[in-house]
Amino acid sequence: METYTLTTAGADLVYDVRGPLPTADGRPPLFLIGHPMDASGFVALAARFPDRTVVTYDPRGLGRSTRADGRVDYTPETLADDVHAVITKLGAGPVEMFASSGGAVTALALVARHPDDITTLVAHEPPLITITPDGPAAVRARAGVRDAYEKRGWGAGMAAFVAMTSWEGEFTDAYFAQPTPDPAAFGMPTEDDGSRDDPLLSDRSWAVSDHRPDVDAIAAAPTRVVIALGEESRAVQTGRTSEAAAELLGQQVTVFPSHHGGFLDGEFGYPGQPDAFAARLREVLDAS
Repeated sequence: METYTLTTAGADLVYDVRGPLPTADGRPPLFLIGHPMDASGFVALAARFPDRTVVTYDPRGLGRSTRADGRVDYTPETLADDVHAVITKLGAGPVEMFASSGGAVTALALVARHPDDITTLVAHEPPLITITPDGPAAVRARAGVRDAYEKRGWGAGMAAFVAMTSWEGEFTDAYFAQPTPDPAAFGMPTEDDGSRDDPLLSDRSWAVSDHRPDVDAIAAAPTRVVIALGEESRAVQTGRTSEAAAELLGQQVTVFPSHHGGFLDGEFGYPGQPDAFAARLREVLDAS
């Protein structure tokens, strides 16, 4: 693996290339992106594609990448332009892309803004919370996570986030009537370390989850776009947002094994099924 830094007007973007460029098999590089997860979250998945040239990167302000734009918020458009800059720097033509969570939102914005960058995009569980029928309630639930984080710190915020993302079905009065989640019940710290800069729990990434894909631009792009979800996610928020995104783009959702982090070995806690997940990703990419 070789690691590089690309300096742009607003950030120093660190990216990794596993394998040769130009690629040994003649296929496009496989680019794996997430948000707010950085490249460290794709180690397990990249290892299951030893025959492919795999590219990962850290979004600006996360992991090893720094930012010099004077901002702390994240927008899909800025993140998409960053990924475009890395793809251009690779000089290997359009890429195939697997994009997870907020990275899937970034990737949909990338297709709309830079339609020649990607041949096939697998957008896995994009958290586009405003496009579901209960969008206003989902926005309220998201605000509850931010409020818990602001008032009581990381443990409280993460407990609220887990409660929100594991809730099945629409966010009804029953959801909002629940008692405040106890961080200790989730094995999370109850003490407050004073930090309030977490991009997942604060409002810094709200523009990502507020994003509405440019359907016309995506339809006009040459990119094959696949909206995917984990079989265990159907009833929870990111499963429902995936179904809504697929419907918005006029397609059926493509089902993958496991859950939102189904490509993980368990290095971040809740393990997925990375072998089965990687096999399914190969199948979907090869279908192009």
